[in-house]
Amino acid sequence: MTSVRRAAALLVASLLVLSAAAEARAAGYRYWSFWDRSGDRWTYATQGPASERPDDGSVRGFRFAVSADSSDANRPRGAADFGSICAKTPARAGTKRVALVLDFGTRADAPSGESPPDTRTVCARVSPDASTAEALAETAKPLRYDSNALLCAIAGYPARGCGEQVAADEKPSHQAAPEDHGPSVGLPLGIGVVAVLGGAAFWQARRRRDA
Repeated sequence: MTSVRRAAALLVASLLVLSAAAEARAAGYRYWSFWDRSGDRWTYATQGPASERPDDGSVRGFRFAVSADSSDANRPRGAADFGSICAKTPARAGTKRVALVLDFGTRADAPSGESPPDTRTVCARVSPDASTAEALAETAKPLRYDSNALLCAIAGYPARGCGEQVAADEKPSHQAAPEDHGPSVGLPLGIGVVAVLGGAAFWQARRRRDA
């Protein structure tokens, strides 16, 4: 076995060990996930609420829960119809309306000593160029962010913590239907990126050797 192949084998073995260790140590993270409403379905947002600028008539959702990544994330629950949520907020020239579904999760997802508020819906009337984060700030204060601009709390919930890791034996067991989950991204992606980089290094070394 050449030195390049030995290095590649060592990299793969290391990744397998790291993956197994990470899975054993933690089942996920406790955080607010952000969702877009398209038709009658929720989809995991591809932009953060601070950068996304929804159109008038849009519906956006936030869900607090423990999940390993977006494939394990639960969608917001409750009604998500713009007409119903914004029925008492008439259109006004020079503004737009964004319907928000705020799902504070279950008691099992809550940090120790805290109880989640009931799911609520709000209609934000904001400027035409406002972001989802600005719409949220208009209707669900106080918000709390960490030093990396990660959304930690909506309407003051939770009172503490921000995206903390949750051990496997602490993860709540959700009896959720398959459609309650989003597309698979997140922590496994980091492992995949390392594997791709390792593979690229291997083939680059091989090309240099064969040249």
